[in-house]
Amino acid sequence: MDLQLQDKYVLITGGSKGIGLACAMEFLKEGARVALVSRDAANLAHAMETLKQAIPEASARISTFAADLANAEVAASVLDQAEQAGGPVDVLVNSAGAARRTPPDELTPQAWHDAMQAKYFTYIHMMDPLIKRMGQRGSGAIVNVVGAGGKVAGPIHLPGGAANAALMLASAGLAAAYGPKGVRVNVVNPGLTATDRLKEGMAADARLKQISLDEAMRQANERLPLRRIAEPEEIANAVVFLASPRASYITGAILAMDGAVTPMV
Repeated sequence: MDLQLQDKYVLITGGSKGIGLACAMEFLKEGARVALVSRDAANLAHAMETLKQAIPEASARISTFAADLANAEVAASVLDQAEQAGGPVDVLVNSAGAARRTPPDELTPQAWHDAMQAKYFTYIHMMDPLIKRMGQRGSGAIVNVVGAGGKVAGPIHLPGGAANAALMLASAGLAAAYGPKGVRVNVVNPGLTATDRLKEGMAADARLKQISLDEAMRQANERLPLRRIAEPEEIANAVVFLASPRASYITGAILAMDGAVTPMV
């Protein structure tokens, strides 16, 4: 299926690794231009090299910007830089930031603040200025990658889950507010996915249950009806579709991708 993304300009926060990098790969395959944003310049350089090796002909369609999106002014500045370099952004994929997974007895008030800063505000700081520009232009698509922990409270992910829940509400509200202006906003809710962040979560789970890391991983796979953890590319496929004109009547949706581990309507 042609997703009609040829020459579309896609800004991906958290684009240097994990799900964000997988999204960049799939957008490039569809002929889009991608701008990757990450705090770490070294990670961005590695991501650039990975993408170039995988799709050599796409080298001219990749740009990178190092920025800490926890700062609203920095986020606005990097958006200006990206649009000056590549023109108006057609698609925003937010995949930056992750709240640390922590057993409940290890939580502090600062941990709750840090979770909102790391996950909620990194998304809001980019989404707020860009959705307004998209609204003025009369078109645009935003896909927020928001962990499934925002729907179901997990004992090792309470601050992060709270940030995710807030992001889902903000996304649904913005979809309703900006739908009349031609902007779509959707959410993808990955469950356990084979990224570097998974190791941290499994380690916290192992501490909470007082079991080994290998046993925590075995139990995690066993809980999943599909009996396996998701690959980043599987999440990216859904993101790219929702961002595309093929999903032109899908907005305000929150797509569960947890392998049916939580059966719910």
